[in-house]
Amino acid sequence: MEDAGFGEAAVSEQSWVPVQVEDSEFLAKAWFGNTQYRVLLSDLNCVWEEEMQADAIGDRAQELNKRLRASVQAFFSHLRRVAQPRLSGQPGHQDGVEAHLSLLRHDDRLTVRLKSELAGVPFHWEFRLRPAPINVVCKQLVRPLLAITQVLQRQVQELTGLLVRKDAEILDYKENGAVLTRGRLLTDVFDEDRYRQNFFSQTLPQVRAVQESVCFSPELQELYAAVSSQGGRHKRRRSSSTHDTHEQDATPAQTPATGHNTHTQREGASGPGCQSGSDQSLTPSLEVQNPEEPGSQGASGEPQKAECEQTVPQMPVPVDRPAPRPKKKKAVGLFR
Repeated sequence: MEDAGFGEAAVSEQSWVPVQVEDSEFLAKAWFGNTQYRVLLSDLNCVWEEEMQADAIGDRAQELNKRLRASVQAFFSHLRRVAQPRLSGQPGHQDGVEAHLSLLRHDDRLTVRLKSELAGVPFHWEFRLRPAPINVVCKQLVRPLLAITQVLQRQVQELTGLLVRKDAEILDYKENGAVLTRGRLLTDVFDEDRYRQNFFSQTLPQVRAVQESVCFSPELQELYAAVSSQGGRHKRRRSSSTHDTHEQDATPAQTPATGHNTHTQREGASGPGCQSGSDQSLTPSLEVQNPEEPGSQGASGEPQKAECEQTVPQMPVPVDRPAPRPKKKKAVGLFR
């Protein structure tokens, strides 16, 4: 079974596209994986959805196509081939395969019927959609549209600032003697407040005239996909950062045990079973001697147990050696 988290992220990053089923217009999202699919439809009054896995797809395919005998993978591959383009706003007859969509409403549910041919035999499928929960509506429709609104507002602010700077640049040219040679290019100084008032009084009524139509322009689709993709990457980075923080918090718990072992090793290294200080100065580390080897017996002739179980680095200890002679300097006129 495919990763449900990956499917959820793939659906969220897809844009809504306008789809027409018979005489009804919808906004649609459709994602088809290798063994599962998820479809969302909205007429801006309600949002419906359906998600199915491989086993349920096989059962429904046998229920609706009793004459067909094929594997679940064959059913699903054909369904994805004929349904995905039509639920993505693409024209019909993709890849030479004909398919017809019909709509059935009953109570609060929505059924989209698909009819095509598989191996020369009629193939039927039904997308049985139920009303989506509020959290799905907010995640897939409301929050992305609010984010788009903020992005567009930011864009308007940047364009306004650019116009103000352009006006200042033109004014500087005029003050230095520049003359406009083509009068049709003459513009007034940009006034943000006046522009906003004209927009509300003149442009906004035209926008309200198409408010009831189900439309999502290609530019808005691109912006929706960009905003959703950016939000998904931010969420994954935050999740990864939280996971790394938890791992770092769990790591120091092992540190005291390590320090205790080091301290014990040092105490053992200074025990009677280790070499003397003069030997330590010649050898940077202690080597454990096997009790069965010759030379490991004590004065009593019995094997002596090694108290150092591993090689432990030792700090060099000063050795009682005769001080080196200072280099003789040639002295003229002095006694040696």
